Amino acid sequence: METGDRLPIRGGETLASAIKQERRWRSHHPKSSSSSSASQSSRAPLVMGFLSCLAWLYVAGRLWQDAENRLLLSDLLQKNTGHLPKVLTVEDKLLNLGCKEIGRKTVEAEMDLTLAKSQGYLRGNVTSSEKKLLAVVGVYTGFGSRIKRNIFRGSWMPRGDALRKLEEKGVVIRFVIGRSANRGDSLDRNIDDENRQTKDFLILESHEEAAEELPRKAKFFFSSAVESWDAEFYVKVDDNINLDLNGLIEILESRRGGHGLYVGCMKSGVVISEEGRQWYEPEWWKFGEAKSYFRHAAGSLIILSNNLARYININSASLQTYAHDDTSVGSWIIGLDATYVDDDHLCCSSSRQEKVCSTA
Repeated sequence: METGDRLPIRGGETLASAIKQERRWRSHHPKSSSSSSASQSSRAPLVMGFLSCLAWLYVAGRLWQDAENRLLLSDLLQKNTGHLPKVLTVEDKLLNLGCKEIGRKTVEAEMDLTLAKSQGYLRGNVTSSEKKLLAVVGVYTGFGSRIKRNIFRGSWMPRGDALRKLEEKGVVIRFVIGRSANRGDSLDRNIDDENRQTKDFLILESHEEAAEELPRKAKFFFSSAVESWDAEFYVKVDDNINLDLNGLIEILESRRGGHGLYVGCMKSGVVISEEGRQWYEPEWWKFGEAKSYFRHAAGSLIILSNNLARYININSASLQTYAHDDTSVGSWIIGLDATYVDDDHLCCSSSRQEKVCSTA
């Protein structure tokens, strides 16, 4: 209670009498007491209102400041949009690593391989200005077959200048042989000496000459022939075959320009699954319950067009070989878009009179 609302204590009055007197006074003046209480209670809403105004001003100020900050950030983003870092692509990462050129060449190589699988094309060592040959004829031979080679050279196969003139007309003929298991031994030296004299060998440096390696020899022959000469056809001939060269050239000329041609005396046959028997096929189980080979050209004479030979060259590392070279070549061609040409003239063991080959 404020001092203005209390009665003064007169001199001589005791504190107790003064309190009693004040109570009597309050009982006769209630409005004065209530007005004092009302004045105190009226201050609280004013204080609360003042504090609310302060809080509102603070919140409004923060919101205004945040709006200004957002506007400033928006302006900065618009000004620097061109300088923002972009998401790195594979090409960017290769570029940062210095591998962009390698990546480009890898993609190109994959495209070339895909194209080669479908069409058999591959950039060769022959320039476009050189005339395309008609055929490369590879005659299989071995280390102990020098007498046979000499017989061929004296019969159907030209030699010396005649061989060179035949090449000028578009036909290359070479004896095909690999290297000895003991590199550089007398077998290899004898072949090298003979080749220096006759110049009619295609020596497969990466191939080991052996009877059991004939299927792999086919891969090496077609690959080496494609890399050495650009021809319409590549012909594989066994060394026990007498060849009518003019008849063969006539057949090839009639097929010139053909794409995906697989030419020969087509056959199939029973797959031999009993080990120890002649023509045993270790991979017999891959040919199904019927145990029958797919259609393929007989191994004595096989003709492939340029793109098929190039396909073998490109994919030689991954091509499966079987027990025999003719079925191996047939397995490489069976999955391609090739044209099979079954020509009776190329059946060397048949009794047909008009044929271009015969068993020696």
